[in-house]
Amino acid sequence: MSCASPSIKASLKFGAKAFRKSCVPGCLKSTISFPLPQTPDGLYYPIRLQNRAYGSNLIVTAFKSRGLNTTLSSTSPKVPEERVTVLVIGGGGREHALCYALERSPSCDAVFCAPGNSGIAQSGDATCIPDLEITNSEAVISFCRNWGVRLVVVGPEAPLVAGLANDLVKAGIPTFGPSSEAAALEGSKDFMKKLCDKYNIPTAKYRTFTNPADAKQYVKDQGAPIVVKADGLAAGKGVVVAMTLDEAFEAIDTMLVEGSFGSAGSRIIIEEFLEGEEASFFALVDGEAALPLESAQDHKRVGDGDVGPNTGGMGAYSPAPIVTEELKKKVMESIILPTVKGMADEGCKFVGVLYAGLMIEKKSGLPKLIEYNVRFGDPECQVLMMRLESDLAQVLLAACHGELGKVSLTWSPELATVVVMASEGYPGAYKKGSVIKNLDEAEQVSPAVKIFHAGTAFDTDGNFVAAAGRVLGVTAKGKDIEEARAKAYDALNVVDWPEGFYRHDIGWRALKHQHMVAH
Repeated sequence: MSCASPSIKASLKFGAKAFRKSCVPGCLKSTISFPLPQTPDGLYYPIRLQNRAYGSNLIVTAFKSRGLNTTLSSTSPKVPEERVTVLVIGGGGREHALCYALERSPSCDAVFCAPGNSGIAQSGDATCIPDLEITNSEAVISFCRNWGVRLVVVGPEAPLVAGLANDLVKAGIPTFGPSSEAAALEGSKDFMKKLCDKYNIPTAKYRTFTNPADAKQYVKDQGAPIVVKADGLAAGKGVVVAMTLDEAFEAIDTMLVEGSFGSAGSRIIIEEFLEGEEASFFALVDGEAALPLESAQDHKRVGDGDVGPNTGGMGAYSPAPIVTEELKKKVMESIILPTVKGMADEGCKFVGVLYAGLMIEKKSGLPKLIEYNVRFGDPECQVLMMRLESDLAQVLLAACHGELGKVSLTWSPELATVVVMASEGYPGAYKKGSVIKNLDEAEQVSPAVKIFHAGTAFDTDGNFVAAAGRVLGVTAKGKDIEEARAKAYDALNVVDWPEGFYRHDIGWRALKHQHMVAH
């Protein structure tokens, strides 16, 4: 086959189990054993990789690239002339949702995900590259150049804090995700709080400590309830809402004395307890402009009725009724835009998604910033991507090129909800390797159901097994919260996984709001 041709197709047959064991990259290596055509600048032409869900075929097609068009209106259903190949960094439920949305983007020719996971690979939403070292910037850059990747979307916070976006941008590869300097908004709560102080961004009153005795004295002075946070990245587990002084003292000792969170907990933030309702607010940022996304609400506590320890998130829904248009305007004006301007003034422009964890205070009804994340939330990303109807690839490219002002977003009017299935014992100790059955049947309960894989793998027999604490995100859309919930829980009832558990009350606040409006 001549490598001078701008279009290459190859097809191989695989059995379902063989395909599952290979997690796609094995197929990729087997298929693309010939050189691909290159552009004058040495980049390979973008490729379209279609992974059939059960491994019957792998089809690889190369298309000629003629550059990127970032001025395209994201609301247009017309397939744009200019196309892009995307690499998503990460391997959880958030990344599966991003791959799902990108794969549906009219302008996206191919989606790679590194490392990805077994569920992402089998779904056909992306081609997984498990052996790409995402902590090695040179390896990621080399992969992008070899495969014509024109957009990298970094999902998790750790590679961002480590500077992956810095290196990719320096290499001339458009990257959606902040520099390591800007990622300090999440990487250090002390940094975020000081920024809030300097630019008058409303947040909870706080103090920073490295000495446990001083921290305990402050807690005694302030009283309980009070909140103790590890300063650095702690995988969503570094926050303790202490309802008593003893709980606060225990959290201080865990972080500062026992070092349970390593360097992330060598400095702590102690802040006032805010009473109200939490909400998640997302905005895309291009360094100067910010574009709000739809609202969502997460469920952090492990048990029904919001009891038990905090988790990475047990479910979410979008939109969140508490985030009215008036409140959205206040959040943009008092929190998001001052942050964007403040970061630019500090010499570290923010490019990526700002995820503001908010508390809508019970007394005032006004929003206060609890914390920032510098990536899409998980599981909020799942419900947002289910509702997004715009071309995500073009929207993210516009952010990378400082052109968000040219973009508008289109959303499904339907409500979406996601219920997380987790391994028994999570967020504490849990076992890996338990078999999960009937996932195909669960997704067929309704066309409005999508199961996002957060932590799955294959065993030697080709069965899905649990490989993490949070394992699945069973997601559904409906005309209202009741319908979306019903579809998600109908699908959950089909999943056969005795070692898994989930909350039965996801969306209860939205239900309460709906009933109040109805009556």
